[in-house]
Amino acid sequence: MGSEKKDIVILGIETSCDETAAAVVVNGREVRSSVVASQTKLHEKYGGVVPEIASRAHIEKIYPVLREALDQAGVAPEDLDAVAIANQPGLTIALVVGVTAAKTLSFMWNKPLIAINHLHAHMQSAMLSEEDIELPAVALVVSGGHTSLYDCESPLELTLLGSTIDDAAGEAFDKVATILRLPYPGGPNIERLARQGDPKAISFPRSMLGKDSLDFSFSGLKTAVLYHCRGQDMKGEDHVGQMSEQEIADIAASFQAAVIDVLVKKTKRAAERIGARTVLLGGGVAANGTLRDAIETMCDGCRPPRKLLVAPKRYCTDNAVMVASLAYYKHQAGLFADLSLEPSSTG
Repeated sequence: MGSEKKDIVILGIETSCDETAAAVVVNGREVRSSVVASQTKLHEKYGGVVPEIASRAHIEKIYPVLREALDQAGVAPEDLDAVAIANQPGLTIALVVGVTAAKTLSFMWNKPLIAINHLHAHMQSAMLSEEDIELPAVALVVSGGHTSLYDCESPLELTLLGSTIDDAAGEAFDKVATILRLPYPGGPNIERLARQGDPKAISFPRSMLGKDSLDFSFSGLKTAVLYHCRGQDMKGEDHVGQMSEQEIADIAASFQAAVIDVLVKKTKRAAERIGARTVLLGGGVAANGTLRDAIETMCDGCRPPRKLLVAPKRYCTDNAVMVASLAYYKHQAGLFADLSLEPSSTG
């Protein structure tokens, strides 16, 4: 009789922005632990992530987060098959904390080191619950700093189809939230307020960048919201303080509708171009319920319908489960990094 296939146990680490995270995942799917230390309270008074504060918080949290992830999973270093780290893209000063920790553990424990692209990991989070995915798939990764479309032939075969040329969708949400004097983080607060508003109240622009473009631009939309609140010459008084809650809700709903309209149309355009049978949706903004519903409606309306796989909400924001999950496929392919690995702000 043949021997049973050995489980592959991977420790994943994520410090690309303002979440210190570690997770243990077996065979790319079985989540043994997931620990995330959020920094939202540290950054909210600044209305956005302050890189130096983020880095210091990562340094303080990385050891206890790693310890808790191993304890929750009930594994010791000798049980691990690899250490995986998201080394790009992100805030370099934040990434370096996780990369340093991962390289140190890899060396101390004599375990292979696996480098993971943070955006590709977000895509992987949409595939966690599915074993047999109908390919090809088009993947929309929509997060704070990135809005990207990929042609996904497999977890390791990814081709970038389009990306943001200025403000990403998540950035636009945060900046518009600041304009509307909403608390940080902006995305969830705009979504909450938009439920009370009329998405057709204001006709904000939809930047499609040409009939064949798969790139994204949300800077003009953000500016349109600013002009709506301050006047076209920007010399007028900021009227948000005098607006009723309903007026602000209408602005939030109309802005959100404009963003989602572009995301859905571009995703459909990409799916048609590559003949996608499946649509994947991941990233922080993928937690937005209105976006999830709109993408689902689009997929159902295709002929034949396209299958939609969306990251669970708990894995939409930055986490290490997605890092360890994607690392399993790299481990199987023998794609390892060495101790010269460096963080990169781009990817």
